[in-house]
Formats: sequence, C-alpha cells, structure tokens
Amino acid sequence: MTILFFSRLFYPHIGGVERHVLEVGKRLVEKGHRAIVITEEYQSKDSSAKVTGEVEGIKIHRIDVGEENFFSFGKLRISKKKFRIWWWLWQHKDLIKTADVIHCHDVFFWYLPFRFIYPNKKVYTIFHGYETKFPPSKKAILIRKISERLSWGNICVGDYIKKWYGTKPTYTTYGGVGILPINTNTTNKYQSKNKKLKILFIGRLEEDTGLLIYLKTLELLKIKKISFEFEACGDGSLRGEVEQYGMVYGFVKNLDSYINKADLVFSSSYLSILQSLLNKRLVIAAYNNPLKEDYLKMAPFAKWIVIENSPEKLVRKIKYFIRHLEDRMRFVNKAHEWVKDQTWDNVVKLYIRLWKL
Repeated sequence: MTILFFSRLFYPHIGGVERHVLEVGKRLVEKGHRAIVITEEYQSKDSSAKVTGEVEGIKIHRIDVGEENFFSFGKLRISKKKFRIWWWLWQHKDLIKTADVIHCHDVFFWYLPFRFIYPNKKVYTIFHGYETKFPPSKKAILIRKISERLSWGNICVGDYIKKWYGTKPTYTTYGGVGILPINTNTTNKYQSKNKKLKILFIGRLEEDTGLLIYLKTLELLKIKKISFEFEACGDGSLRGEVEQYGMVYGFVKNLDSYINKADLVFSSSYLSILQSLLNKRLVIAAYNNPLKEDYLKMAPFAKWIVIENSPEKLVRKIKYFIRHLEDRMRFVNKAHEWVKDQTWDNVVKLYIRLWKL
C-alpha cells in the first residue's frame, strides 16, 4: 500500500506533528508499505531541510511555498501560499494518482481541490492540536468541519477536540512512546534536603504553553528557599526570560537523556508528557485557558500528573511530593504501567484500522 502524507513541516524540523509523522511513517515502511511525505521547505542550518530525499525509508517531497502573503478579494484576505501549494501538487499529481491512501496531518486544505478531481480517492485527516489564540475562531472551527466532512474518516489527538471543535472522531489517540533505553535511571529520587531539585521544562518557549505560570512557579520556589536547578528543552520568543532561571538547550532530538536527569518535568504537551511518564518522572502541567484545561484533564493520564493554573497551587503540590516520596513514586509507577502500552506500533495499528474501514 502507498500512503501519501501531507504535513506542513517534517523532519529534521522538531515538533510533535513532525515526530508523529516520522514515527508512523517509518513503521509503515518496516511493514512493507510505501510512505511518502509532502511538506514545506523551511529555513534551517540543516541543508537537508531543503532537499527532496529520504529518511528512515520515507520518501520526502518539499514544496518551496515562498513567503506568507495575501491578496484581497472584497473583505476576504486569501493566502497566496495555498495557490503555490496547489500548483505544485497539480504539477506532481501523479503522487496523488498512484497513492492508495491520502492522509492529511491537519492541512486538509492542501488537498481540497483534488478531493473533487479524484472523488473516489481515499483521504483521511488527523487533527493534532489547536490554535494558539483562545478561544478558537469561527474560521478555525469551520475549516475543521469542512475537513471532517470531506474526509473518509479521521483521528483526533485528544478527546478535547470533540468538545471544542465539534469533531466526531473515528478514532482518538494521544500519540506514542518509543522503547525505554536500557540504561535509563528510573529510580532517581529527591531524598536529601541538601540536594537541589532538578526541574526540566519541555516545549515551545511561548505564553500559550503555560510558560509564564511555570516561570512564576520557579520564582515562588526561590522565595520559599527551595533549592533547584532548572533546564529547558525548547525555543521561542520568551527564551530570554527563561534563561534567567537556567540553561536553555533549544529543541533537542533525544529528550530521554534530559528527562532522565530531572526530578520533575514541566510540560503541557502530550508527547512530552508521555515520554516523561515512560521515564518515571512526575509531570507538572499548567494551563492558562479552559481549552488547555480540557486538553489536559480529559486525557487518560490526567489522574497521574499534577494539573493546575495557579503557581501557588503548583508550589504546594511540588512541596508535597518532595516530602512524600512514596506518594510520588506511586503516581509515577501507575503512570508508567499505563504509558508503556502506548507504543507507536499501536498507533500504526490505529491508522491501518482506519484505512481498512
């Protein structure tokens, strides 16, 4: 079977969607399928981001979409980038014609004209996330409804999507985890009063990730004389503010080595949370709006992580788990038992079930 994935960005760009496509794609190749990714070029020090090629057996085609600019049609502002993408796809329509399955990672509108040109071609959508602005705009909700209606089926990453966007999921997932490294130290314990608490943040250094709540939490820990070391794996416009508290490494490809050194992980995104739970680390998740609250609290792992929108409450919870090691280990052990079954192989099985409906 030949599967054609559409994804706005892809490896070596680092992000949740990019990793999802890579992990699913390479496992499909291992099963004897042909996986192709159509994605955008992007500016990077890594020249491979601009080259059509192959990674892990996945064929990659990158579109030079140019700058994001618009033309006006009455009150409408229409993106010229979409027309460049549509023109590229028209020139390479054999990729569509020869595919058994088209699967769009959010960007269904890339495929929209071809949905009518090839009405019998199987096309599916996976809805990965949400817009950074709250609440979701009517336009964003409409685009998702159109994508859902014109797809043969869909996967939603998270139960909150049904509530906030009205999407009826064919299947729901939360992503997957890899195999825990053999040398991972899963017994790291904050026992000594003289030991500094090691805290790791994972994610974009932007306000919508709850970052300002995390930074305020760090400030309160300082005030309460709780000694800690802080590191961050991520990047963004608030990097300068984060660097006032510790080291920022940018986006990294191997999170396990950083997670394994931490006592606590600050994260509000599914894949980072899953990987931290796999490593038996207590996760502290902050939210700054009702959608993000549902994103976290409607997840099956919610009962095994700390979820709050108040720095004061987060500090109280952190202090509690510092003092009550047995409760902390009970949390992480239960989470570990659940998450070790949330493998990428099982995510691939979900895709295959969807395509065979």
